Amino acid sequence: MFATVLVTVPNEGTAENIAEDLITKRLAACANFFPTRSMYSWKGNFEKGEEYIMLLKIRSADFPMVAKAIARNHPYEVPCIVKYDIAAGFPAYLDWIKESTDRSLEG
Repeated sequence: MFATVLVTVPNEGTAENIAEDLITKRLAACANFFPTRSMYSWKGNFEKGEEYIMLLKIRSADFPMVAKAIARNHPYEVPCIVKYDIAAGFPAYLDWIKESTDRSLEG
C-alpha cells in the first residue's frame, strides 16, 4: 500500500525542487535527502562523484505518477528512480503517509 522511492540527484537544489514538486502535489508525504559518493559505469566509462540520495514516502499505486514527475524535473539522461514497497511500519506513520497523499483533500 505504501512505498519508499530511492532517487539519486546531482545536488541539493535538485533534491529540493523535486521534493517540493511532489509534496505540494500530494504525490509524496515526505522527502529525506542527504549527500553521498557514487561510483558507477556510464557509457563504458568508470565514473565517480558527489550526489544526493532522496528517500520519498508515497502510496505504492502513485509510483507511475511519481516516477513521471521526477523524470520531468531530473537532469540525468537515465535517473535512478527505484520503488521499495513497505512491508510493515508503525501504524500511525503509515496513516500519516495516507493522509498526506490524499489528493481528495486538495482545496
